[in-house]
Amino acid sequence: MIKRMFIMLIVVGLVLGGVFWFIDFKGKMIKQAMTAQGEPVQTVSTITAGYLEWSPSLESVASLHAMQGIDLSSEVAGIVSDIHFKQGDAIVPNTPLLQLRLNDDNAKLASLNATVELAKVTYQRAQAQFNVHAISQQNVDVEKANLLVAQANVAQQQALIAKKTVRAPFAGVIGIRQVDVGQYLKEGAAIATLQALDPIYVDFYVPQQSLSVVKLGQQVSIHIDTFPEQKFSGTISVINPKVDLDTRNVLIRAIMKNPEHRLLPGMYATVSISTGAALRYITLPRSAITFNPFGSTVYMVHKAEATADGKEKFIAKQTFVTTGETRGDQIAVLNGVKEGDAVVTSGQLKLHNGSPVKINNSVQPTNEAAPKPEDQ
Repeated sequence: MIKRMFIMLIVVGLVLGGVFWFIDFKGKMIKQAMTAQGEPVQTVSTITAGYLEWSPSLESVASLHAMQGIDLSSEVAGIVSDIHFKQGDAIVPNTPLLQLRLNDDNAKLASLNATVELAKVTYQRAQAQFNVHAISQQNVDVEKANLLVAQANVAQQQALIAKKTVRAPFAGVIGIRQVDVGQYLKEGAAIATLQALDPIYVDFYVPQQSLSVVKLGQQVSIHIDTFPEQKFSGTISVINPKVDLDTRNVLIRAIMKNPEHRLLPGMYATVSISTGAALRYITLPRSAITFNPFGSTVYMVHKAEATADGKEKFIAKQTFVTTGETRGDQIAVLNGVKEGDAVVTSGQLKLHNGSPVKINNSVQPTNEAAPKPEDQ
């Protein structure tokens, strides 16, 4: 029995030893094969570093306001009898726009004018009587006061009649009509909007620390998403003499010509103020930079020794860089990269110093100074 157990243990030991030897042999063979095959080549995209001119600028979000703009309304209530404008018309100052019914008011004015005539005759008669000492000065004064009151009543009625004709207070473009003939118009109710569109104001805020680079008469340009391919230019006309206590920002107003009325009050825009001469920077896409707590790095592609079959071989080397300003998808590199260097723009996560790489630039990350996001 003991002999059989001993033989079984020997057999089991030989089997287990063979299994472990095979596993170790297999691992060595795999390692040897991988070593012989070499490190896998990683596919990356690259960009050739080059200089761009950047003009230092100050940017802010702006709102557009009409130089003059109101919602027209009537000071008095009444029934609308006539409308004298067409929607969208260009209006000159003092143009009659709307008429309220005047029948009762004209009749009352005629009555008041008759009262004035009677008061004049009575006053003249009183003066004649006073001249012959038939009445006292007090009687003359009373008749004069009656005449003045009657004239004041006429002037008041004439003013009321004038208020029932709504006129354009300034030149501009009139908007959509909000009343109809025959409608009862309450006092203060909106009739239409009137906006003076040329020139137009652009209002925006800048932080107080930027006031040193903002001057009256300075050129500004604005960009509006309504016209993405066009820029509009103007000049700074007013710098508010007060800093907002909550935001520590200062309100700036620029004025710009708008002869085609493409810019409308209420639009928002991005305003840019040039604050100095253009500077030359080496720029890279943001995707090329790896930001770390210990510093920013890029991978640059260098030629290595050619392979046995004569094909070019490239390797990636990591380099520390100093970055500067950013603009859209681009970032300025102050140190670490020279003009003409090939810099990896995508695929850095699978790289380390000395990694062999293959360049494929068929797809590149965005590299726009003013990117335009698109809805997908």
